[in-house]
Amino acid sequence: MHHDGVYANYIAAEWCRGNGVTENRNPSDTDDVVGRYAQASTDDVERAIGAAEAAFPTWSTGGIQARSEALEQIGAEILSRKDELAHLLAREEGKTLAEAHGEVLRAAHIFKFFAGECVRQSGELLPSVRSGVSVEITREPLGVIGIITPWNFPLAIPAWKIAPALAYGNCVVFKPADLVPASAWALAEIISRAGLPTGVFNLVMGRGSVVGDALVNHPAVAAITFTGSVPVGQRIGAACAAAGKKVQLEMGGKNPQVVLDDANLEQAVELCAQSAFYQAGQRCTASSRIIVTGGIYGAFVDALAARLQRIQVGHALAADTDIGPVASAGQLEQNLEYVAIGQAEGATLRCGGERLERGTPGYYMRPALFIDTDNRMRINREEIFGPIATVQRARNYEEALALANDTAFGLSSGIATTSLKYAQHFKRHSQAGMVMVNLPTAGVDYHVPFGGRKGSSYGPREQGRYAQEFFTTVKTAYLAA
Repeated sequence: MHHDGVYANYIAAEWCRGNGVTENRNPSDTDDVVGRYAQASTDDVERAIGAAEAAFPTWSTGGIQARSEALEQIGAEILSRKDELAHLLAREEGKTLAEAHGEVLRAAHIFKFFAGECVRQSGELLPSVRSGVSVEITREPLGVIGIITPWNFPLAIPAWKIAPALAYGNCVVFKPADLVPASAWALAEIISRAGLPTGVFNLVMGRGSVVGDALVNHPAVAAITFTGSVPVGQRIGAACAAAGKKVQLEMGGKNPQVVLDDANLEQAVELCAQSAFYQAGQRCTASSRIIVTGGIYGAFVDALAARLQRIQVGHALAADTDIGPVASAGQLEQNLEYVAIGQAEGATLRCGGERLERGTPGYYMRPALFIDTDNRMRINREEIFGPIATVQRARNYEEALALANDTAFGLSSGIATTSLKYAQHFKRHSQAGMVMVNLPTAGVDYHVPFGGRKGSSYGPREQGRYAQEFFTTVKTAYLAA
């Protein structure tokens, strides 16, 4: 597992060193080295794909009970080590300990859910239009699946791709984000002891330009599931289409939160603070555009600004921290750049937006709130992925809905209202894959579909029973009696 203090890749049931090392540092304290992690070469990726390909025939047709028990064991070990894993996750990614705990529990529940799905795979038996013929419709696994995950949920997103891939009988080559290999490595180490046959699961760490490209372009990889940025997702989608590979892309959002005059003010302020600023805004479901009708606008802006003053920004492992640092130097630089862009565009910076010094060197910034913005501004068009939110005024519900839908993205959306009429209308007419009524736009369950529309998502939904749409293919068999 370790070679000279380096955490190794996992290929064909062996821990292998690779050909380079990345140093994983704590964004709350950049003097704290979390660990040194091996970088896979293209040869390593080829070996991992070869191992997965060799394992597939037996694994895909083997006993479903053994599959179920392996996933159950993985989920149980994650649960039993939840404190240790949450500490590691908070230390490497910068989300607070409370947020990390939630993510670890979610990862465990996902493996347990798919342990059940292993033995619940169903098909259909239909009569043919021809007498004496029956038709059977079943689902079969795809083959080798390349899994490419982002840095913002280093445990949960790998879990929600790996668990269904394995449950439905596929083999996996997993490439985590280069920025956060520690949680992914810990998960791989747990999976390595779950009794899976050699080659069924492989971990290859490293840069997207090396490891990701090798996975996407290899002819033996049947499908790619990717969560990350829009430009990378679009490149992967184009490459997969050209090669005839199945592809699933989750690429972020610019999610609207509508607040109507009849909303409960306190509730609306709280859910906007949670959606926009917690986890330092680094969630693809975060609501970064708050659209408020005129009657409540002034009171809402004042109350949200006051709520932001009470948010404690600090070390992710400190008990009194509400929001940790942002994940990297590059992310901090980009966030501060967007604060400057917003000011240059004529938005009013109501509060925050500056870099903060804390007791340890880290990537700290005060959450920023822009008011009096409009939908033409870049800060309302482009995903920032930081603790920055904008407020814009709408004349009425109809204009608020139009502004909410005026975006290239469509992952999640929310409305704060006590009107059943507007809540029902918004649920139907919001152009998003997930709609929240009087709830934060970030924070979704593990057993139901996750995904969006427009520029946010491409391909079938993730999570719950809907995961089978991506991780299996349909077969229709005809039988003469």
